[in-house]
Amino acid sequence: MAFNLKVRDWQGKTVWLVGASTGIGRATASALHARGARVIVSARQSDALINFVREHPGAIALALDSTDREAVAHTVEIILENGPLDHVVYCAGRYQELRATEFDLNEMLRHEQVNYSGALMVLAAVLPHFLERAKSLAAMPPSAQALAAGHISLVSSVAGFRGLPKSLAYGPTKAALINLAETLYLDLHSSGIGVSLINPGFVQTPLTANNQFKMPGLISAEQAALEIIRGWERGEFEIHFPKRFTRWMKLLRLLPYRLYFPVVRRLTGL
Repeated sequence: MAFNLKVRDWQGKTVWLVGASTGIGRATASALHARGARVIVSARQSDALINFVREHPGAIALALDSTDREAVAHTVEIILENGPLDHVVYCAGRYQELRATEFDLNEMLRHEQVNYSGALMVLAAVLPHFLERAKSLAAMPPSAQALAAGHISLVSSVAGFRGLPKSLAYGPTKAALINLAETLYLDLHSSGIGVSLINPGFVQTPLTANNQFKMPGLISAEQAALEIIRGWERGEFEIHFPKRFTRWMKLLRLLPYRLYFPVVRRLTGL
């Protein structure tokens, strides 16, 4: 079942990726650029963005702290001055292992700011544009109404499915993104605005480089980017990968607590 309009051709589409200096965001931006999209990359690391533009002629770099409300709004103004925005991908993220026995309020709040509040800042800036575009398309002939008024993609994680050891700061923010994406889809689908939720398993990125445990189903950022683009092209709502791992996580999601807690303790040794 296609939940969103299938993207048949990326040529000329404007895609803004927030959190694209490394990892999944950078790899996805690179893959979209190769398919002819007009790629705009944002992140706090301006040097990494400059390098990306150097390697991908025609791409645009706009350095940004996604937790700064005014900066996000200003960045969207700059983007829209140069034409409509077709697709926004929020892939900014922070990950630090944390257990309740070492509770760190500053770390908890920093995760919330980067992983969740930053997504809200972006939504506040782009949603009015997409909604206005939806109204314009609704007043046009049926052929035009079949066009997407815009698309919002949120990068969450299978860590947001249920509580996990060492995920005290990270997991709840990803769970919030999952709920947010589901609600956005319900509210916006009838307006012609696409919404997709990206739930990766373990991907080889700077965020996971410090993990001291074996990561099952580990894939490269480039493989993750291909999975994401395939999901958009199929019109999927939830894009999860690698399925040999994420399907097991989905099964764990169904277990009652009397089974879930013992299973997780046995699997993690924690």
